[in-house]
Amino acid sequence: MLSVGDKFPSFKLTAVKPGKEGLDLKDPFFEVTENSAEGKWKVVFFWPKDFTFVCPTEIVAFAKLNSDFADRDAVLYGVSTDNEFVHVNWRLHHDDLRELQIPMVSDIRRELSEALGILDQAEGVAQRATFIVDPQNIIRFAYVTDLSVGRNPAEVLRVLDALQSDELCPCNWSKGDEFIKVG
Repeated sequence: MLSVGDKFPSFKLTAVKPGKEGLDLKDPFFEVTENSAEGKWKVVFFWPKDFTFVCPTEIVAFAKLNSDFADRDAVLYGVSTDNEFVHVNWRLHHDDLRELQIPMVSDIRRELSEALGILDQAEGVAQRATFIVDPQNIIRFAYVTDLSVGRNPAEVLRVLDALQSDELCPCNWSKGDEFIKVG
């Protein structure tokens, strides 16, 4: 698995557009690459499968913090190995995802999941992984949980704050707390 300090892989994938008023079914897709949010931090989180039980809880929780991530000059990308048409169908049929404000990216060929080393070999799907990537496309945080265990997006936001502080941050540090001073 790629980890902290590694360059995030190049990619070119299809995503479902975010939609405040729901999906625009006449033009629901756009292309995403590693340079789509050039100069910004990226939070790329993967879930195993659409139409499952833990995954929408995480997607919704990340989406609720979307403006907090944007305030920190970061963009969110949610990714699974399902195709873009499955993403659209899930959005249309899941009340909590209908007006989702973050892109749902399709890694149907599993190229990004494989390049990152997070493809679950037994299941053939992306593991439940999260990466914080700096504006130079360097991975600064990598986090993977078991397929059955959801993540805490507030913790990802806390880590982004710590990384952006460029300071020594103690355990449980939160934005506004004191940094560790050496010497």
